[in-house]
Amino acid sequence: MLFAELVHAMKFLGVWLIGGIAGFLCCRWFAAKARRASEEAGRSVVDAAKRDAESILREARIVAGEQAMKIREQAEASNCARRAEFMQIEERVSHRESLINQQIEGLVRQEQFLAQQQMDLDRRGAALEVERRGVAELAVQRRMLLEKASELTLAEARAMFLKQVEEESLEDANKVSRRVVGEARTRAEEQAKRIIGMAIQRYASDHTFETTTATVALQGEDNKGRIIGREGRNIRAFEAATGVTVLIDDTPNAVVLSAFDPVRREIARESMHRLILDGRIHPARIEEVVVKVTEEMDETIMRAGESAVFKLGLPPMAPAVVKLLGRLRFRHSFSQNILDHSVEVAQLTGLMAAELGVDVTFAKKAGLLHDIGKALTQEVEGSHAIVGADFLRRHGEHEEVVNGVASHHDEVSHTSIFGVLVSAADAISASRPGARSESMTTYLKRLENLERIGSEFSGVQKCFAVQAGRELRILLQPSEVSDQQAFGLARSVARRIEDELQYPGQIRVTVVRETRFVEFAK
Repeated sequence: MLFAELVHAMKFLGVWLIGGIAGFLCCRWFAAKARRASEEAGRSVVDAAKRDAESILREARIVAGEQAMKIREQAEASNCARRAEFMQIEERVSHRESLINQQIEGLVRQEQFLAQQQMDLDRRGAALEVERRGVAELAVQRRMLLEKASELTLAEARAMFLKQVEEESLEDANKVSRRVVGEARTRAEEQAKRIIGMAIQRYASDHTFETTTATVALQGEDNKGRIIGREGRNIRAFEAATGVTVLIDDTPNAVVLSAFDPVRREIARESMHRLILDGRIHPARIEEVVVKVTEEMDETIMRAGESAVFKLGLPPMAPAVVKLLGRLRFRHSFSQNILDHSVEVAQLTGLMAAELGVDVTFAKKAGLLHDIGKALTQEVEGSHAIVGADFLRRHGEHEEVVNGVASHHDEVSHTSIFGVLVSAADAISASRPGARSESMTTYLKRLENLERIGSEFSGVQKCFAVQAGRELRILLQPSEVSDQQAFGLARSVARRIEDELQYPGQIRVTVVRETRFVEFAK
């Protein structure tokens, strides 16, 4: 059995060896076949690569040839352009050379001409020197003859001549100084009148008694004693509460209240009127009535300002501006109410602004507020135009409106047209007949007096009162009056108007002296 197993093992080992040898041989055959196949594939790849390389080489040669052709063409075109540029440069250079040659030739000719002129000048200079010496000799001879004829030496003659010139110069200087002094005096007088008028307008004292007092009518003389009170306590309490002065004199059935502030004067007048009607006059009642009237007066002032703004169709303004505007209701200028005057100026300014095509609202505002500075107290220094403009600027008004208020008396320069419009409207409102309590008869009489005064001077041809009596225009006879005399005549007319007439503001005297020559061509 062991032998059988051994035989069986030997058979299995032989089969395994035979299979292994057969597998080995098969592997070698397959390996050889694969190697031959790979060699054939490699040769085919090499051949294909060679064919591709040859194709690429041929294409590269073709492209290189084309690029070389393009480069050759570009080089030829560049060479042609450079040759053309070089030719142009050569032409310009040759042209410049010809110009330079022409300039050199011109300079040479000019140098020759200048040399010839220099020679001529030298000859003329020599001739002039000879003539100058001859003139000097003749001057010496003439001076000797003049000294001999006049029996004066040169120094004496020079001194006499200088003295004569000095006298004539002094005469001319006196004429100029008189003219300058006259002009300075005129300007100083006008400036003084303006300053004094402004001061009187802003501050009222005893010399303007009529315009700073109010009269309260009484029912009987016994009321004066009640107003005074025991030992004067009622009148002292009234004066302390209102800030006005109570004047009780021999005027029958009347008490005079004096104060520079028109609002305080109106409060005192109304308070006094109510106390007299009530009959109870004592310090406590006086204080009560004055406080009540003061509160009502504030409301009245606001209503007056708001009414003026509403009447003109303007947008709402700052309360402080409206209140100060309402205070103008109690101020007058030559008996013309300033608030009514301001409303009238605003309307005129708005009409002119509409005709000119500028902002009507700004124009009306500037016209309405142009005199608002007059409502401020005298403690604020400066003209009413400047003071009012500063007040409006502090309360947010537009700068054009502020400038219109500040410049309506030409105290500051105009930055817009509104100042000019306000100035014109102000003159129209204040100067028209009847504006300031002047009747038509009085107005016409004043114009007649103006023309009469101007016509009474000798040499006057015609005389006209123009601009509502604000200007007197005089036409002179040029053959009878000289320019210097015309100046003196204007001053004489102005002095006589000041002495003989009463008028608001100022009157301008214009003297015209004109000479005309007329000839006809036939």
